[in-house]
Amino acid sequence: EGDIEEAYQILSRQSSLPAVCGRVCPQESQCESRCVRGIKGEAVAIGRLERFAADWHMQHSTEKPVPPTKNGHRVAVIGGGPAGLTCAGDLAKKGYEVTVFEALHAAGGVLMYGIPEFRLPKDIVSREIENLKALGVTIATDMVIGRVKSVDELFDEEYEAAFIGSGAGLPSFMKIPGENLKGVYSANEFLTRVNLMKAYLENSDTPVQRAEKVAVVGGGNVAMDAARCARRLGAKEVSIVYRRGEEEMPARAEEIEHAKEEGILLRNLTNPKEILADEHKWVNGMRCVSMELGEPDESGRRRPIEKPDSSFLLPVDCVIMAIGTSPNPLLHNTTEGLKINRRGC
Repeated sequence: EGDIEEAYQILSRQSSLPAVCGRVCPQESQCESRCVRGIKGEAVAIGRLERFAADWHMQHSTEKPVPPTKNGHRVAVIGGGPAGLTCAGDLAKKGYEVTVFEALHAAGGVLMYGIPEFRLPKDIVSREIENLKALGVTIATDMVIGRVKSVDELFDEEYEAAFIGSGAGLPSFMKIPGENLKGVYSANEFLTRVNLMKAYLENSDTPVQRAEKVAVVGGGNVAMDAARCARRLGAKEVSIVYRRGEEEMPARAEEIEHAKEEGILLRNLTNPKEILADEHKWVNGMRCVSMELGEPDESGRRRPIEKPDSSFLLPVDCVIMAIGTSPNPLLHNTTEGLKINRRGC
């Protein structure tokens, strides 16, 4: 009806971070996949409409959210990423007194350290966090729960409940020879240095290698982000190395398309076996094998099978591992009775 501010108000009743969700949520597999217009054509662009309404509000509205009447109950939120911030926002709207404990020096979690500026401007994240503060949410940074304080100590301080949204910040590696060489990064480290620590600046305290040829191992959104960042840092050739085909890549189709547009090479059906070094222990190549797809595995995707006698050398001087993450064991190692599943969640 043209009332964009009212559209924002309706959205914000259900979403604590509409400007973020409108940019980086996988709408094509969530809300837009249920849109009836998608049966015969293209779904309504729900994500882009959400982004538009949130951006319009940020540009035109000067009113801050009005904090509701407090209900007298205190809740601790461990982790200042999207899960923790969403929880904090929902609770604050119900009148709870909420403190978010964030391990890093800035709240936002993966929104700040993982997703690059060109996909999610940091100013957008900061303004969403300011809106939460206006609702009465307290953000405590540099607070590694499990080290600075235990979960039990939070309850001793009269927090009645704790929401654990500490994320999955522990990177996974392939356990192949050469992963400890200079020039091998986890995607977590690489993206944190670039996005949060501004490694692209000449005088950065946490610089990253300015490589000529980069291989990013993995096929998800994080792999696409790392590859596009490496490209922007000046790499002449950036390859995504993934053991399945393009159709099996877990990354959003949009992110794969953007990577291709920027000249990122997709080396599908390729699996690394060893990272090679020069005499100074710097990466100077990666030995790979070709793969083919067999029968589907338990995930429903066709299982990759190594082709015999297919070994070849890929010349690279930097390797970024983007093959997934798991929760840091710090919290459950320091908290008695905290049940976890087989993946450490």
